[in-house]
Amino acid sequence: MRRKPGTLLPLELAILDAALQLRRSGEESFHGFGIARVIAQGDETGGLTSHGTLYKALGRLETAGFLSSTWEDADDAAAEGRPRRRLYQVDGTAASAALAQHRQSSSRAPLAQGRAAWGTL
Repeated sequence: MRRKPGTLLPLELAILDAALQLRRSGEESFHGFGIARVIAQGDETGGLTSHGTLYKALGRLETAGFLSSTWEDADDAAAEGRPRRRLYQVDGTAASAALAQHRQSSSRAPLAQGRAAWGTL
């Protein structure tokens, strides 16, 4: 089943909500596993979202303009003995507007306003 352009999936909404929570707590950027932990804390099952599902959703949100990303410094990762992480930053204005509009919509109709790239979601 294909979704209507301009709609956000529950996981995408959870990612935006969690990213805004992190931003309010002073974290300007986050990596995939970090956002998965925040989402799991708010989930009654406490389970983590699968790797493939999470990163596909992060990619769609980036394409739509809600997130941006960069690779962390390779030296920082090497100093900690791990692979580099892709770090994401949330566009607080766009994410807040999308979440507010979603919450106002009781029928979960497509969001009327937002990024022009939504048609690609």
